[in-house]
Amino acid sequence: MRYRLHIANKNYSSWSMRPWVLMRALGIDFEEVLTPFEYGARQPAFDAFSPTGKVPCLVDGALTVWDSLAICEYLAEATPAVWPKDPAARAFARCATAEMHSSFGALRDECSMNCGLTIELGTPSEALARDLKRLEALWEAGLEHFGGPWLAGNAFTAVDAFYAPVAVRLKNYRLDPGEQAMAYVDRLLAHPAVAEWVEAGIQEPWREAFHEEDCIRGRRVIEDRRPPVEA
Repeated sequence: MRYRLHIANKNYSSWSMRPWVLMRALGIDFEEVLTPFEYGARQPAFDAFSPTGKVPCLVDGALTVWDSLAICEYLAEATPAVWPKDPAARAFARCATAEMHSSFGALRDECSMNCGLTIELGTPSEALARDLKRLEALWEAGLEHFGGPWLAGNAFTAVDAFYAPVAVRLKNYRLDPGEQAMAYVDRLLAHPAVAEWVEAGIQEPWREAFHEEDCIRGRRVIEDRRPPVEA
């Protein structure tokens, strides 16, 4: 086995989800190493394998690659299917992936990822509404121009893996960016690699208070699909 991928809790770690889903979807063999979050934003245990103390982190022999986008670009050198074959689709996919990597701050902040919870968000803030409008325009542009069913054509690529955590957020916070966009959300969540990650996240035995608090923030939990944690 060539690759070792360090991740954190599947229930919470949207950054870890991206390369994991991509590698699983493309049949890239790897060893998963999961280190659960401890309380707080800083994770000292991650320093043992990650130069930044963050996940995900890919190890290939003596080489370490950190950051989810850098991992995908590294994988593409050996697995061209990471990106679309068509140059126009590939350019769009890279742009949309980079945008996800650097933007949508309100969505990230107000709707922290939790695979197992459905939360009543209420009326979106102005910033979140702008993020949803941009998502709708971006997804519709890709789906319409390249014919779907995936964002840059008929093959699942890195750009779809990057938006898989967004699909989890939209579904679990009951956000609706439009009919075509929600149809894409449903396709993403039904993809075997995405569904496998989400189900594993739901079944995890851990609850981490910092992430739980960040997800709920006093808002009403409509449903918790996770099994009870043993005392």
